[in-house]
Amino acid sequence: MRTVTEKAALRIINAKGIIRPSDLEAQGVSRAILSELLRKGLVVREARGIYRTADHSITANHALAVVSKSVPAGVLCLLTALRFHELTTQSPAEVWVAVPIKARRPKLDYPRLRVARFSGAALTEGIERHKIEGVEVRVYGPAKTVADCFKYRNKIGVDVAVEALRDFGARYRGRATELAHFAKVCRVSRVMQPYLDAVS
Repeated sequence: MRTVTEKAALRIINAKGIIRPSDLEAQGVSRAILSELLRKGLVVREARGIYRTADHSITANHALAVVSKSVPAGVLCLLTALRFHELTTQSPAEVWVAVPIKARRPKLDYPRLRVARFSGAALTEGIERHKIEGVEVRVYGPAKTVADCFKYRNKIGVDVAVEALRDFGARYRGRATELAHFAKVCRVSRVMQPYLDAVS
């Protein structure tokens, strides 16, 4: 494959938003061109193996795009998913990401990660796909996230899970069946029931 010019490489990086060298190589952008763009300050190294153009428009959810690009098998979960869906007043310092039980722990120098290990249907069900800064971001939907919070209540706090349940009830009226489904998937139906009764 013929190597593209620096100008064309910048256009490719701009279109993708946040990119890895392997993505660039697939588009004909050599590591030498990437190094030259970095040297000239036209491209910035965001994290280990993650790059963007210097004039890239950064949004409030920038860290989520970086994590999604760095951990493609991961799914944003728990406090990060709650924050994304506006179901909490919490503002987590780390990005929470779910990975398969046997997956290697992701290494990232920025942003800080909190890794949760999920398996089976609890890992694969309830995933939504959103675009942030040109990057496809996988995040658990609101109902799945509330059920996850009850499953991981010892890690995040029962009060956070209850607040999320209350906010879900106010924001997503009529979706109790979906909530019950994910409570079953996460095996927390019995744990959640008293709280469901209290907020219904």
